[in-house]
Amino acid sequence: MSWIRQQPRAQRELAQAFRDRVAAGLVVLPGVYDGLSALSARAAGFPALYLSGAALTASRGLPDLGMIGLEEVVERAREIVRATELPLIVDIDTGYGGVLNAARAARELVEARVAGVQIEDQQQPKKCGHLSAKLLAPAEELEQKVRAIKAVAPDLYVIARTDAYEQEGLEGVVARARRYLAAGADAIFPEALPSEEVFRAVAEALPGVTLLANLTEFGRTPAFTAAQVADWGYRIALFPVSALRVAAKAMERLYRTLAAEGTTRGLVGEMQTRAELYELLGYFAYEEFDTTLARSTLPEWELGREG
Repeated sequence: MSWIRQQPRAQRELAQAFRDRVAAGLVVLPGVYDGLSALSARAAGFPALYLSGAALTASRGLPDLGMIGLEEVVERAREIVRATELPLIVDIDTGYGGVLNAARAARELVEARVAGVQIEDQQQPKKCGHLSAKLLAPAEELEQKVRAIKAVAPDLYVIARTDAYEQEGLEGVVARARRYLAAGADAIFPEALPSEEVFRAVAEALPGVTLLANLTEFGRTPAFTAAQVADWGYRIALFPVSALRVAAKAMERLYRTLAAEGTTRGLVGEMQTRAELYELLGYFAYEEFDTTLARSTLPEWELGREG
């Protein structure tokens, strides 16, 4: 069915669907950054998605330094939910300002039918969690933002991220997590943990708490698997920027090859065919809905590999 004709799911339903998934067992949460990547993740069978601030920022040609605003995030989130009708968790950095800004972000994202948000305890200018010299905000700042979000958007699933490990160690992570949970957070995201020992220690210190493990590449956390972190007590395994990294590398290869050879023939076997793209987009369902359009036929040569 085309997007135009499908019945949209309510925000409350999407949020509850995510809660149910977490309650049922490990959720592997893939990062997406636009409607097309989200459709690909859905086609692969993922039941929920994550919009990474780092991936969205990079897709706009900017570094992950808190340079994008709420309107840009809401627009992209709406696009992804509309394309997939899946629960989406959105990275809202520090909430785009103070308590009122975080509350406004929550309301705007509820209107975009987002299932949940992830908010962190850094100060501006914020950085990727796996870099050094981050500016940590006082715990009460994120406490107040979590309370405000829950006050204006009680159905929204809230993941509180703490970047405290670098400066405050395990004790700081655990103490902050308890405060954020008391404020109403549904889950805790201890960022940039460096070892299995630390992952296990956090889980042991917070029994019964829904924990998220960030398994991003090229960071401070080793390349653990989703199954490993599940064994240590984590319920959500996040791969926030993996898709963008793979796509960017593939585009780099294409452009270098085209610049050097003046043709893409050598890479056609690595491309998504026209037929595959149309299937992903539901192209013919749109044509069928519009009776004024004559139905298109695909080129016969390898189902559209002609370019």
